[in-house]
Amino acid sequence: MEHGDRAGAPVSLGESGQAARVQEHLDRVLDAFGDGAVAQAMRYACSGGKRIRARLVLDGARLHDIPEARALWPACAIEAMHAYSLVHDDLPCMDDDDLRRGQPTVHIRWDEATAVLTGDALQALAFELAAHPDGAATAQARADLALSLARAAGGQGMVLGQALDIAAETADRPLTLDEITHLQAGKTGALIEWAACAGPRMALADTAPLAAYAAALGLAFQIQDDVIDVIGDAAAAGKAVGKDAAAGKATFVSLLGLDEARARAASLVDRACDALSGYGDDAESLRALARFVISRHS
Repeated sequence: MEHGDRAGAPVSLGESGQAARVQEHLDRVLDAFGDGAVAQAMRYACSGGKRIRARLVLDGARLHDIPEARALWPACAIEAMHAYSLVHDDLPCMDDDDLRRGQPTVHIRWDEATAVLTGDALQALAFELAAHPDGAATAQARADLALSLARAAGGQGMVLGQALDIAAETADRPLTLDEITHLQAGKTGALIEWAACAGPRMALADTAPLAAYAAALGLAFQIQDDVIDVIGDAAAAGKAVGKDAAAGKATFVSLLGLDEARARAASLVDRACDALSGYGDDAESLRALARFVISRHS
């Protein structure tokens, strides 16, 4: 039985309309970039995906009475930042992957130089969208969104996590569970936390409840990624699987075992849902999202 679904069938992400609206907004923004190779690659890199981070922004904004028309700007900002991270992560000097979301990676579809520039452009776009005047209603909130995104994406957040991950590949010993947890809090968790907290930031409200939710959700997300790498199917995952084991890399599954890793992820989802108690039934979509995270196959 899949964790988070008592009937045994995988939990559906639902809210496909949200993903469509995010894609439409991204398409309108990217139309202004013309038809050069980098612009084409930006659109390519931003297509598809589950839009989990964007949904966190939109649902968090709804909980704080922020209109979706405004929330779509930071929602697209986090998708642009995430897309940049994937484009660079797939490069030969990083993870060296040739498949992403079931399609050739950007450096395979174009070339390495185009992939680097595409990632650079998407990162810059993310800050532009986070600070866009049609997004958060106040200059204070827009500045907070941009500042916090810089911290989440940079050398204290995602980039730090990626650097630790690369360093671990040549270390003289496998990482401990605490070290992997710290690594993933940056590599995966930092952008998830930013997305969850974007709504209260837009409303100049307390971010603590959604930060606690996101911290548990981000770790559960990474554990499920490790599970997929062990038991997943490349066609379903849309990317190569089994790479961690082949590289002798320490993961949550290698350290805890498959069953214990799944149990840990399920416990984290419970913790994430508990953090939403102050929002009552209004946060049910975020609870469903947490359950989806550990039922997904890609």
